[in-house]
Amino acid sequence: MKRYFLIAILSAPLALFAADKYTEQMTRSINAIYNAQTPVEFQEAINTFERIGSAEKTKWEPFYYASFGYVLLATEAELSNRDAILDQATSALNKASAIRPNDSEIIALEGFITMIRLTADPATRGPQYSMQAMQSFGKAVALDSNNPRALALMAQMQLGTAQFFKQEPTEACATARKALELFSSATPTDPLAPAWGKSMTEGLLVNCK
Repeated sequence: MKRYFLIAILSAPLALFAADKYTEQMTRSINAIYNAQTPVEFQEAINTFERIGSAEKTKWEPFYYASFGYVLLATEAELSNRDAILDQATSALNKASAIRPNDSEIIALEGFITMIRLTADPATRGPQYSMQAMQSFGKAVALDSNNPRALALMAQMQLGTAQFFKQEPTEACATARKALELFSSATPTDPLAPAWGKSMTEGLLVNCK
C-alpha cells in the first residue's frame, strides 16, 4: 500500500493529559506508533505494547495498539508476507476483544485487518473479503454511530468498490464527509482512545466533487 495512505492513517495528534504510570507508558508508546517510519520502529512499538499487555492483563488498549501496529506493518510489507503479519494482528486483537467485547473501535480494526488482507490478492479475495470488511464496519457503526474511524474505513471500501466498477463515488463521499464531521467535532476525554484517521478521510474526499 502506498506510503501516503500510511501517513494519512497516522496523522493523529495525541492530547496530553495528567496521567498515572500506565497512561504515561501507553501515551509514549502510542506516539511512537504514530511517528514510526520504518519496520524496525513499528516492531519496537509493537513489542512495547505487548510487554505492557503482559503486565496489565485487564487492559484492552495495549493489545488494540499492538494489533494496529501490525496492520500498519503489513501495509508496508511485501504482498507475500502480509497474511503472516495480519495473523499476528488478529491474535493481538482477539486479546483486546476478550477484555472488551463488542467494542466499536476493536470491531472497526477487525475490518481494517480484513481490508488489508484483501490487498494481498485482490483478484481472488475481493468479493469475500470486501463483504467481510463491510460487515465489520457496519457492526462498528451500529455499536457507535459516532465512531469516525469505522466510517472512514467504510468509505475507503466504498471508494475502492466504486473505482473497481467505474462508478461515481457518491456513497463513499457521503460516508467520508460524515466521518470528517465527527473527527472535527470530537472532544477527546480519554488520552488512550484511538485518534487516527482524520487525514485519511481528508485524502478520500479529494475524490469527491
